[in-house]
Amino acid sequence: MDSRHPTPPTTKQQRGITLIEAAVTLAVLTVLVCGAAPSFSGLIERQRLASLAAQLATDVQFTRSAAVWRNEPLRLSLYSAAWGSCYVVHSGARNQCSCAAHTTAAVCTGDAVQLKTVSVPTPSGLSVQANVSSILFDPLHGTSTPTGTLRVVSTTAGAIHHIVNVLGRVRTCTPSSSPALPGYRTC
Repeated sequence: MDSRHPTPPTTKQQRGITLIEAAVTLAVLTVLVCGAAPSFSGLIERQRLASLAAQLATDVQFTRSAAVWRNEPLRLSLYSAAWGSCYVVHSGARNQCSCAAHTTAAVCTGDAVQLKTVSVPTPSGLSVQANVSSILFDPLHGTSTPTGTLRVVSTTAGAIHHIVNVLGRVRTCTPSSSPALPGYRTC
């Protein structure tokens, strides 16, 4: 035997993974993903709820500021129908603007002018509700009449309430009957 040329080993070294190892790994990953999927969908629903609630709170403050800046009374009016719910920031009387299904703009009549419309279709699982149909913001003092509670409700993730006081300021909370949402005080 020549010491300069060693003989190759007689056992074959394995490279890669076998089909059985790949199948077992895939099965374990499938079980883990299926177990985590419901918590991911709950997280997504809570994020959608929080996003719409933040947009509504911002639009309340926008309406108040725009009323002062434009020196004209402005309204935030809420509407609900079979196709969903919406709110409109506009001038004029409440009954001068309304929402229509599958449109991003409100329909206003007379001298009313729409500044912003947000539509929330029923299939989204979210809705905007309130204990008042419209809030009027005074341009002189920035106050709101009447005061009210605006609610963003999810069919699965709970609800977030915005309580608008007479000064037009918003206090945000989640009702105690709703699932706990991190970052929100209980009403």
